[in-house]
Amino acid sequence: MQVTGQKLDKMIWFNEPNEWTISNNALSMFVTPKSDYWRISHYGFTVDDAPFFYTERGGEFEVKVKISANYKTRFDQAGLMLRIDHENYIKAGIEFVDGKYNLSTVVTHRTSDWSIIPVDKEIPFIWIKAIRRLDAVEFFYSFDDKQYTMMRNAWLQDNHPVLIGMMGASPDGDGFQANFEHFSIKHLPDQRRTKWLKENSSD
Repeated sequence: MQVTGQKLDKMIWFNEPNEWTISNNALSMFVTPKSDYWRISHYGFTVDDAPFFYTERGGEFEVKVKISANYKTRFDQAGLMLRIDHENYIKAGIEFVDGKYNLSTVVTHRTSDWSIIPVDKEIPFIWIKAIRRLDAVEFFYSFDDKQYTMMRNAWLQDNHPVLIGMMGASPDGDGFQANFEHFSIKHLPDQRRTKWLKENSSD
């Protein structure tokens, strides 16, 4: 199946940043200072004000994007986000913590959790991929868009539309430049329907 990039000029902003451009179907944005997505747990506060450029999908899909950014300050982050509403979302990408790069995933269902995979080198770019199947999403990372490694499997309500897109956050900092290339979404046939059709074929 041929995969084509999602047309960025058809996508929508949530918390549009002051500075952003689209060129050759790639998004560049200056991430809004003092912005983030987080709910309650550990830190005791809720924020929902970082830039998120998205489209909407139902059913099952695969989405991926190439990310590069000029991370500067603790907790600067850029990645993919899948969002149902303000209490249910998952963001996954690179997060800069104490001078080190981390593959970071935050899963939020009323309250947020946070998992990281430390990376022992500077990362000029990273590919992040998410596959939604039934009531789960699998997140993967790659340094070359060929070999992908799983970073998280998380629950997400199925049979519900999802907002899918690119996000950046700079909760402690004054913002930074983030770039997103080759954003693409591939429709995946619904597993339950495919099984039903196979079991009820006329052959």
